[in-house]
Amino acid sequence: MDVTGKLWLAPLRGVTIRAFRETFAAAIREAGFAGAFAPFIPANPGIRVNDRLLADLRPFPFEAAPALPLVPQVITKHPDAMRELLRAFRARGFDRADLNAGCPFPMIVRRGRGSGLLRTPDVLEALLAAGCEEMGPGRFSLKVRLGVASPDELRALLPRINRYPLAALTVHARTAKQMYAGEVDRARFAEILAESANPVIYNGDAELDRLGDLPDGVAGVMVGRAFVRALGACADAGDLLRAYIARSREELCGDVPVLGRMKELFTYWCAVPRWRRLWPVVKLCRSVDELLSLIE
Repeated sequence: MDVTGKLWLAPLRGVTIRAFRETFAAAIREAGFAGAFAPFIPANPGIRVNDRLLADLRPFPFEAAPALPLVPQVITKHPDAMRELLRAFRARGFDRADLNAGCPFPMIVRRGRGSGLLRTPDVLEALLAAGCEEMGPGRFSLKVRLGVASPDELRALLPRINRYPLAALTVHARTAKQMYAGEVDRARFAEILAESANPVIYNGDAELDRLGDLPDGVAGVMVGRAFVRALGACADAGDLLRAYIARSREELCGDVPVLGRMKELFTYWCAVPRWRRLWPVVKLCRSVDELLSLIE
């Protein structure tokens, strides 16, 4: 399958954030991405929607590369709180939004959010109804896993999901129990693709060269880990890293949060030989200047 024009940047929490999207904007465009999903924003009862909550969606106070289309994402189990957040998205010019029903981390799942929504179909339906009503038909989407423990859970819920006119159903072809390990289940994904009433976006492969053999009919491909790792192998990776550090210094206060952000990036880049040898040293850095001195 030709994925040209069908790639979407995945919402990797702490990684594909505003500073990352803008620093690496040229590389994102050159790779053929049609747009990006922003990392999730939580919507809890009593939510206070302010600039701090929506910081990842606001432009930098300095000139940045032209932005790709951005879809904000919400994580919640509370329809009323989600409605308030979606209204804030619309007030800031966003005409699409996405619900995270795919986060596999156990604490999130136990609290009934992310992939945990697959265990509460009535709550999931209430969220889909609220989302489609607030954003409008075809302007609300759902990101989900094949299941929590079983890869058959999503398929069992599909008739209920099909009731709602979604912009897309993004399916990470693993269970939450698998996290990011093990093989994706393309056979189960093909079943979802065949039975979904909504456009289906594929997610889950960490190798870019495996995307060409997806089944026909896939509306898009969401890529995160593979692309972030590939950036570390670019010839100008060092220059881009310095630019990323500079932008992060503008945004964050002090060395500690900047180092934390860079170390998050290095958990992906350490798979690249150029950076692998530096990873043990990077983990011990105590200042940004110390990190900068390591970059060739």
